[in-house]
Amino acid sequence: MRIGENTEALEITMSLLGNRGVIYPVLLWDDTDGATLVDTGMPGQLADIEGKLRDLGLKLTDIRRILLTHQDIDHIGSAGDIARATGAEVYAHDADVPYIQGERPLLKLDMSRIESRLLAPPKEQQDRVRALLSSPPSVKVDRVLNGGEKLPFHGGIVVIPTPGHTPGHVCYYLKTQMLLMAGDALRVEEGSLIGPSPMATPDMRRAVSSLKNLQPYRIDTVLCYHGGLAQREVGSRLRELTRIGG
Repeated sequence: MRIGENTEALEITMSLLGNRGVIYPVLLWDDTDGATLVDTGMPGQLADIEGKLRDLGLKLTDIRRILLTHQDIDHIGSAGDIARATGAEVYAHDADVPYIQGERPLLKLDMSRIESRLLAPPKEQQDRVRALLSSPPSVKVDRVLNGGEKLPFHGGIVVIPTPGHTPGHVCYYLKTQMLLMAGDALRVEEGSLIGPSPMATPDMRRAVSSLKNLQPYRIDTVLCYHGGLAQREVGSRLRELTRIGG
């Protein structure tokens, strides 16, 4: 899905706990800075991402850096494989680094929380999920972020802290295109921009409140990891969501 010049949302199908859906990692590239990948899909999706790059006339080894919005398994899943294959540097917020590096268990992969949800899928699928949870993905973080940084590539990317969905959730703002890469801080449903998923957000109050950090930026387009693009009346909708957050 083309977002803008040299900016592509990679449409990738994923399945977790019997639920299938489409996720949207973002690829940015240019001749000077190479390629940057924002989030990396589930474990085992290296080939899917490589195929999407090939469709764009790019190679996996063009990826120089990986920006992670947060620690969830569908965002960090293939980061280790990609980093090993390319030598790309990995960026993530300090509060999520111990989880991403495997020093602490991923917050939302607590078996006591999801065991009941494993009763519905077929036995084969249950076994795959349990195997995944027994050995979750991890990757070394090379560049630790604190929020507020202005990353110098692709014309400038601002790191905006939006904690709540996880303690270290961030959004990335591409200044040249007034594009917000929102991770899971926002979603698109039936064409409408909405807040984070209550079921997947441990601190919903903080997640909604942190949307106020988006106020200083002129945002014309939002790319949500779940739901895709929002381009219609984005500014007014963000102001409305920010007011809800206080």
